[in-house]
Amino acid sequence: QVQLVESGGGLVQAGGSLRLSCAASGRTFSSYFMAWFRQAPGKEREFVAGIRWNGGITYYVDSVKGRFTISRDNAKNAVNLQMNSLKPDDTAVYYCAAGRIDYGFGEPRRYDYWGQGTQVTVSS
Repeated sequence: QVQLVESGGGLVQAGGSLRLSCAASGRTFSSYFMAWFRQAPGKEREFVAGIRWNGGITYYVDSVKGRFTISRDNAKNAVNLQMNSLKPDDTAVYYCAAGRIDYGFGEPRRYDYWGQGTQVTVSS
């Protein structure tokens, strides 16, 4: 069993930065693929970034490449998302997710655990 709690959301102007954190409980955290998704009003939940268990391989949706960085600290059971050069289109509720995944990491249905979400609002 893994429980996920996100923090770090808020209101920021376009061009600004935010750092999201996800604190995980559970002894097997290090074995899970971790990801961040986001969901804007009226839109489907969208994969943003993911990271394999050892942190060596990361994945990003094209729209955030070069602006967002995902990282994890297995010793602290935490995964972070550093978001720079934020745009109004980045406005959404951001969710942390965990799953035992080898492929298809962009599909929400493959994840076993979800956080409650944290709101990110980028003003123009």
